[in-house]
Amino acid sequence: MMQYQLGEPSSMPVEIGVSLFQPHPGAATEVNLTLAVTEAATLEEQLAILARAYDDSLAEAGTDRSSAVLRRLFCSDPANQAEALRASDLAGGECAISLIGQAPVGPGKVALWAYHLIDPAGPLDTSRAGSTFMLRREPLAHYWTTGLTDINASDAYAQSQRLLRTYIGELQSHGLALADHLMRTWFFVRDVDVNYPGLVKARRELFDTHGLTVNTHYTASSGIGGEAPDTRALVLLDAWAISGLQPDQVRYLKALDHLSPTNVYGVTFERGTAIRYRDRSHLVISGTASIDAQGQILHRGDVDSQLARTLENVEVLLAEGGGSATDMSHWIVYLRDDSDEPRVRAHMRQRYGNAPMVFVRAPVCRPGWLVEVEGIAAVPWDAPELPAF
Repeated sequence: MMQYQLGEPSSMPVEIGVSLFQPHPGAATEVNLTLAVTEAATLEEQLAILARAYDDSLAEAGTDRSSAVLRRLFCSDPANQAEALRASDLAGGECAISLIGQAPVGPGKVALWAYHLIDPAGPLDTSRAGSTFMLRREPLAHYWTTGLTDINASDAYAQSQRLLRTYIGELQSHGLALADHLMRTWFFVRDVDVNYPGLVKARRELFDTHGLTVNTHYTASSGIGGEAPDTRALVLLDAWAISGLQPDQVRYLKALDHLSPTNVYGVTFERGTAIRYRDRSHLVISGTASIDAQGQILHRGDVDSQLARTLENVEVLLAEGGGSATDMSHWIVYLRDDSDEPRVRAHMRQRYGNAPMVFVRAPVCRPGWLVEVEGIAAVPWDAPELPAF
């Protein structure tokens, strides 16, 4: 059901990965695209290249920008590039726009991950309120919130408290609650080796007061090195929530024979989340690294062995959710040292072929981890009693 395409158009120096998922004829098709420039050029030139390649790839997939749900731009220097990025039509407001300071590995200053939905029933029903882009698919609604920061505090703990309260307020304005509707978060942390503990403390405290505890559940998440355009912001939050789900549509992936519960080492997120619909299941894989069932880092200093264990962990999580690595719609690969990218890329391509991938420089939340991956898998499902995606 998952189809992959990979190409480098002769007229444009850009690597393009495309996945298309349609569980059965006539169903809505999900499209994921990753694009990365492969030759040095100015930022403006690279943005123009990406925009042309993006539109060409969408046309080959049978759609256009009107089907966009999310675009995430990974950039090498957000403080200096934000103005040009926001002026680019890639940052157009027809979908959720995420702008993250994580340098693409290689000559590119900017890379792109885009998520689209082609609905045979007609145009998407979307709107925007503040930082949140809404996609309504009755009886469900998806809420993509991007770019939340707070600069009115001087440390990561206080900033995280404030931006999480802001996010909770945005959810409440739509009649949503953190414990009932939040599906996934991304926390991008400036100088993650220093500021991550402050985020962890604030998140744990806020979650405890809103029903996300060790006795209930958390949510899929990535906490990773990254920067906001405003250099005063120490933490940036993107999040995805869904309303209208039935309780039995959501299940949390543990893989306890391979990975410890996250609370063992003081953090509060789920390893993965399975969200089931009438005709498909989404397996949302959190940021995953080389960790064992006791919560210990494995293979310190050895990026090849760390990557192998990381991917083993991911594949066990996917199997628990009824899927496999061939169901992954895209991969984001985070590297502490970008000189490791050629060997990591070679391993990923050998193992997963043409699946869409983005490789960025982004330290993981513990200094001993050299590589982390995340992504979302889509699996055919047959549950006529559940709402359609």
